[in-house]
Amino acid sequence: MIAFPNCKINLGLNIVNRRSDGYHNLETVFYPITGLHDALEITTSNTYSVKGYTLHQHGNALNCDPEKNLVVKAYLLLKESFNNLPSIDIHLIKHTPSGAGLGGGSADAAFTIKMLNKMFALNLSIEQQERLVAKLGADCPFFIQNNPIFATGIGNVFTPIHLSLKDYQILIVKPPVFVSTKEAFAHIHPQRPTEPITSILQDPITEWRYRLVNDFEMSIFPKHPEIQAIKELLYEKGAEYASMSGSGSSVFGIFSPNINLPQLELSNDYFCFCGRL
Repeated sequence: MIAFPNCKINLGLNIVNRRSDGYHNLETVFYPITGLHDALEITTSNTYSVKGYTLHQHGNALNCDPEKNLVVKAYLLLKESFNNLPSIDIHLIKHTPSGAGLGGGSADAAFTIKMLNKMFALNLSIEQQERLVAKLGADCPFFIQNNPIFATGIGNVFTPIHLSLKDYQILIVKPPVFVSTKEAFAHIHPQRPTEPITSILQDPITEWRYRLVNDFEMSIFPKHPEIQAIKELLYEKGAEYASMSGSGSSVFGIFSPNINLPQLELSNDYFCFCGRL
């Protein structure tokens, strides 16, 4: 079976308060970007494997052992509940950059759960798949249904929303910079927003620029001015809205359906993606 785990962007991200467990409550909207995706093939293995799986990874390199890959973790998580799960061969082609705030690894995990559920007729409901994959990351369950949602809590409480950016164009740029979650939260000053994200998104996109904010930008831009420079460049090139996605280092610009996307003069170590929403 072959699938194409897509990425997501965050439309707005407010850090509301710090919890007693050390985590932070936040508010954001996850929006799927189906044009930017990895490729994932899972087949039943013809040979016995003590681990139960063989992972073949291609494309963008991941600096982790196979056992820490979220695709493998998703398989092993299912195997805890279904002991008779067959051994599998996994072929993963990484295209979505890691450490970008685009949820590429989370999508791979969720799609693995969905694929194995279908391949081996496990009969897990959507809710059961969401609860299972949530053990691997707060945003993983989003990719089970893959529809726009308003996320609260630590990013794990989902409320469906009606939002369509169909036909708008998107340009995503990631510089050769890695931003850790620890670094992103280092200088955050939580506060409840004066205007709900869901309210802002009801207004025309031309009104989002100064109202729909990502709180992580205040923490990250001073330390990584090259990320801020990308946002400014996207606005200079005609983006109707631009923002950093999540806590990662990628920046996206949303452009009108009726213009030609600009050509950006960037070095080869920058990742760029353009397409329609």
